[in-house]
Amino acid sequence: IFIKEDSQKCEKSRICLQTLDRLKEFCSDSNQQCARVQEDGFQEKGHLSLEKCPSVTGRSSELRNTNLPSRDTSPKVAQKVCRALCNLSQFSASLKSYENSQNSSDTNLNRRTKSIYTPLELQFIEMKKKYKDAILCVECGYKYRFFGQDAEIAAKELNIYCHLDHNFMTASIPSHRLFVHVRRLVAKGHKVGVIKQMETAALKAAGENKSSLFSRKLTLDDSVDVEEVAADVPDNYLLCICENGDNLKDRKKGDTVTGIVAIQPTTGEVIFDSFRDCASRSELESRVLRLQPVEIILPPRLSDQSEKLIHSITSMRLQDDRIRIERMENLNFEYSHAFQRVTDFYAKEVPGPQNLSVVLSLDKPVICSLAAVIAYLKEFNLEKMLYNPSNFKRLSSETEFMTINGTTMKNLEILQNQTDMKTKGSLLWVLDHTKTSFGRRRLKKWVTQPLLKFSEINARLDAVSEILLSESSVFGQIENLLCKLPDLERGLCSVFHKKCSTQEFFLIVSTLSRLDLEIQAFVPVIHSHVRSPLLKNALLEIPDLLSPVKQYLKVLNEEAARTGDKTQLFKDLTAFPAIRKKKEEIQDVLSKIQLHLPDIRKQIKSPSAEYVTVSGQEFLIEVKNSHKSSVPSDWVMVSSTKAVSRFHSPFITENYRVLQRLREQLVLDCSTEWLCFLDHFSEHYHPVSKAICHLATVDCLFSLAQVAKQGDYCRPAVQDNRHEIIIKNGRHPVIDVLLGEQDQYVPNTTSLSGDGERVMIITGPNMGGKSSYIKQVALITIMAQIGSFVPAEEATIGVVDAIFTRMGAADNIYKGRSTFMEELTDTAEIIRKATSRSLVILDELGRGTSTHDGIAIAYATLEHFIRDVQALTLFVTHYPPVCELQQLYPHAVGNYHMAFLLNEDDQPGEELLENPEFITFLYQITKGVSARSYGLNVAKLADIPEEILKKAAHKSKELERIVNMKRKKMKSFAEVWKINDSQELQKWKNRCEPEDERKDNF
Repeated sequence: IFIKEDSQKCEKSRICLQTLDRLKEFCSDSNQQCARVQEDGFQEKGHLSLEKCPSVTGRSSELRNTNLPSRDTSPKVAQKVCRALCNLSQFSASLKSYENSQNSSDTNLNRRTKSIYTPLELQFIEMKKKYKDAILCVECGYKYRFFGQDAEIAAKELNIYCHLDHNFMTASIPSHRLFVHVRRLVAKGHKVGVIKQMETAALKAAGENKSSLFSRKLTLDDSVDVEEVAADVPDNYLLCICENGDNLKDRKKGDTVTGIVAIQPTTGEVIFDSFRDCASRSELESRVLRLQPVEIILPPRLSDQSEKLIHSITSMRLQDDRIRIERMENLNFEYSHAFQRVTDFYAKEVPGPQNLSVVLSLDKPVICSLAAVIAYLKEFNLEKMLYNPSNFKRLSSETEFMTINGTTMKNLEILQNQTDMKTKGSLLWVLDHTKTSFGRRRLKKWVTQPLLKFSEINARLDAVSEILLSESSVFGQIENLLCKLPDLERGLCSVFHKKCSTQEFFLIVSTLSRLDLEIQAFVPVIHSHVRSPLLKNALLEIPDLLSPVKQYLKVLNEEAARTGDKTQLFKDLTAFPAIRKKKEEIQDVLSKIQLHLPDIRKQIKSPSAEYVTVSGQEFLIEVKNSHKSSVPSDWVMVSSTKAVSRFHSPFITENYRVLQRLREQLVLDCSTEWLCFLDHFSEHYHPVSKAICHLATVDCLFSLAQVAKQGDYCRPAVQDNRHEIIIKNGRHPVIDVLLGEQDQYVPNTTSLSGDGERVMIITGPNMGGKSSYIKQVALITIMAQIGSFVPAEEATIGVVDAIFTRMGAADNIYKGRSTFMEELTDTAEIIRKATSRSLVILDELGRGTSTHDGIAIAYATLEHFIRDVQALTLFVTHYPPVCELQQLYPHAVGNYHMAFLLNEDDQPGEELLENPEFITFLYQITKGVSARSYGLNVAKLADIPEEILKKAAHKSKELERIVNMKRKKMKSFAEVWKINDSQELQKWKNRCEPEDERKDNF
């Protein structure tokens, strides 16, 4: 063992505990040990770790182990080691002193490195205890710093440098890039907290705690860029889910009652819903897919079925766009605790007794979700958006909107395509010609919630028709108003929560004021030229709702608002006495400094001397270096160059310090008055919000009118009292747009009626267009009930209460369901929920199992819909026996197939057997049954090797021949079973014998 002394680095040598323990182990007999060490000549290898002493500034560094060479025969070193080993009693006092000092400053000591935490590190530790699950960005002057594990995560995700500083790993980002990096971290699924300094340098220097650390706390950013308001921001819903599975019987079956609350912080929209869900969790899935949340609040554990669903949905999202899951304690979701929290919130914090009564009328699971949301939003000071529960909206209303579950939304590709999950290729993409972000959000709601009320559907159709057919120029002028508008809905919400910048506020208010004036100018023309009640009322209400906005615009100084200078923001300070007083004090100090200038000129004997400002330093007296001798000795030199030096006199130094303090106090006072100003504006939040909703409605109507202009679109005749779907030469709206004018989509006719033929059994070759056809019927029905024109020559649509689909073949590993299980689960839900006013689409039901079981399931299911449910049904199948239902129910069922041409080449008989048939698709729906599906033709199109195709063709012919033979035998047996006369029996025998001979010869 070797001991290395370093008297230059340590004022007093201290042996660390590890060293003392080792010395005790070696020192059972000190004399013996000394003799042994001297005798061995220090040939054993070892090392000792000494703790470094803290430096003068109080900083400490990590322990480092010093490894020395294994052999050293120096007598001096031997003597030192002997003294250390033989006189352990000398260390006992030092050891006790060390332990006492460690206990007294335990909280300030890093146990790993045995070094003292800096004040900033201690402050970070305290904040981290409060926000354990968040990555903290701590403001430190001109940059934001990450510490510890937060720094390592930030370095990995943001690709920035991370290094050890004192006791923690640290990384930093510049202040002006803060929220660029914050968004990147949030997009990657992290929760981020921004810790800001709550004091300024000048005010702190003038205060009593000038020597202490800057105070810091978690804050929200209050400076949203104007570009962000003008940009198109997608929906960012925060969704909270709570289950109530108290019923033991329901729990065993997997059923549950679920409550959800969804908030969109950017717009202030609050949505709730409560529903009973089965084991498949289809209801929950449909709501999650409709809302597309970016963050979900959950209790520590949901039911197994719900956990699997949430996991499957979140795993489908891209790496940089995944849904973030926030788990909260069970206590937040317990009804008794939730009831108390909601009651306290709406009785004490929110004025108005009617608010509490509205909230308490909600279902229990919704109240539990709402309580969790209140607790969560309070962390971010965003609970204000929950203040008005009368504006809460129920997500699903079976009496108001068509039911479209999650499976149907995916199968029909309503919001996004199933290839790359993008909007292009979806129904929303076809219908979206909106000019504004808030209009786009409104249209998305329209697409996912088609109307059920006949009057509302026709009101939209009337408005679209008028925009489309009217020759008045007023509609073009109104449409131009919508172009290049910022996101008013998002900006208004930012104002309401007092999180907006002056630039954003000025942009929103000036835009609203301009819209008010321009629409006001159109009022006479609107009265005389616009006939649609929906469009007319929306436009005429806007000026009255926006009238209070003008007064707020008049108060503001436009230049200061655009630059973000709150000290010059208000034109008239009569209503802002605190700001006026502070400005007067500042002016007094400036006057004193100006009056001091003649004294300065006298002292330096320079009549032309003036104050100069260099690098932000004001009131500098500039003196040439050749005249420095004239400068009084008590002046302070601030900066210098080769030619000149710059000074502050004692008077300037003192008054400049006072001026800086007053200026910083003015900034704080202006910020306070700014928040009060925003509070005053927020009193008009609801009427202004209603006006923006009207603008969104107008934008959606113009978008639907643009769709109708595409050509070959017609206005559907919507029927309230008849249950039918009659479409003449209809086209798939999405494929029609994707193909363009070069490749025209083949139109098809549909005729379904509750009083007549209400079921279509569709057969035909693979890739013949069956799935596209049934999707087109569903999409045209949805478009009609949205209030849109449809791609057809004529269309009569009876109002449909729901559309259910079962299409495609895919397993669901996350839910633990096979392909066939997934197929039957969807079918079971349709059987439970479909009514006689529903549209049911079943595509190749039963194909996931054996032929006999598949046919049996398909046959029994379809017969149930024909006989019991009596819904309008499109049933695609490759099972010919299912088509026999048309004979049992001739008035209700029709057999159809997708037409094709079979091209038979002029080939010898043997070659014809060896090669698959080649067919030409006509994509035309035609009466009758297709006996074959011609799967080998698709195999040929897919470039299956030729030898495999020939083998498959040969096997197909062989199997077909065997099946036909069996069918003929069964038919013959049935015939002979009915014969009672010997002569007829002889005739049957004579007829069958030649066939048997031919088969033998063959």
